[in-house]
Amino acid sequence: MHEVIRLLALNKAKEECFGKVYNGSATGAFSVEGVRRISVQGENLEQLSRSGATHLRALHVFGRYIDIDFLKPILTASNLLSTLDLKGTRIRMLPNEVFDLFNLRYLGLRHTEIESLPEAVVRLQNLEVLDAFGTKLTYLPNNVVKLQKSRHLYAWTSGISVGGVKVPNGMQHLVGLWALQGVNATPEFLREVRVLTELRTFGVCKVRSQHSADLSNAITKMSHLVHLKILAAAENEVLRFEGLYLPPTLSWLCLGGQLGKTFMPELFSSWSHLNSLTRLTLAFSNIDEETFSCLRVLCGLRFLELIKAFEGKRLHFTAGSFPKFRYLFIWVAAQLNQVQIEEGAMQNLVELSFTECPELNFLPNGIEHLAALEKLIVKDTSEELIEKLRQKRDSDECTKHVMKISHIRNVTVGLRQKGLWERIR
Repeated sequence: MHEVIRLLALNKAKEECFGKVYNGSATGAFSVEGVRRISVQGENLEQLSRSGATHLRALHVFGRYIDIDFLKPILTASNLLSTLDLKGTRIRMLPNEVFDLFNLRYLGLRHTEIESLPEAVVRLQNLEVLDAFGTKLTYLPNNVVKLQKSRHLYAWTSGISVGGVKVPNGMQHLVGLWALQGVNATPEFLREVRVLTELRTFGVCKVRSQHSADLSNAITKMSHLVHLKILAAAENEVLRFEGLYLPPTLSWLCLGGQLGKTFMPELFSSWSHLNSLTRLTLAFSNIDEETFSCLRVLCGLRFLELIKAFEGKRLHFTAGSFPKFRYLFIWVAAQLNQVQIEEGAMQNLVELSFTECPELNFLPNGIEHLAALEKLIVKDTSEELIEKLRQKRDSDECTKHVMKISHIRNVTVGLRQKGLWERIR
């Protein structure tokens, strides 16, 4: 935005009492009288007026280290507040004043240090969005099932590894939910979630093999599903999805866990109707060369990420395969030593990455056919390949490896053991 336009917008916002920005630099008290929206962008809240917030509809706090006590008077006076966004702050507990905000519709706690929510959350009967993504929550209070107007509930936890939260019995009562993410799988929950047929976004973790049938039955009933994320309880946990039917509305799919080798080709082939699927992430799937070829039925796929999922030695992209591919990321393929790209394959690919593929001694054969490729990342492959790529193009040592990628604008190589991370083009 041009500076002049920005100033005009700020003046108009002030004139209409649309909103004000507090950055902590005010010399006197910062008045909130009549203002409907406040953006707090500083950590010093001492100058923030403690009164006059009766018209406030939205409060967005961006300071990381804030004293939440300075907000209590504003929260007490803001009976009309519908949006409270505390994303990224280091608060560990919500003040009691929050649970008196009867009109609150959005409570943003993403990436905070919140460790628990009290049963008083039931007083927020108009709450539609509870965003607790990336917090330290381990469970949701029992009364959360009484929030009948809930539409979006996000609860992935932060820490060494991404996990979910334990939810109380009675989740089937939240029939209006559109999004439910970050829930630990239990037999009781998976039976209850079958009723939530309006879900567009669903994320479940700590899934065990014995949960597979109940989970498949529940997902089959979610005919509006757009985003789906399933994480197994462990890398070696086998997810048995023989009877899984994915709705044609699905756009984003993440499966983390081993898939049985015997039914994997059948599973992938059954996805041929997923014309809307544009993003696919597979982790620990134990895919081999033959099984990978079954993914070609996903003609609309634009993003593919394989994380410790490919166990074969050779990746082969045939002519005409994956015509809409834009991004391809291969992570931790311990045996991969050859990549073949036929002319006409992945014609729209713009970014290609190989990370922790120690047996990969050569660039993909046919990479020169990827005319649209803009970015190539080669990290922790064989040291031999990294050194070949680091040779200067203008030197006598310039090799065919470098010539193959002469059309790529951004090429980055890395070796973690040597502390190397270098953009060579």
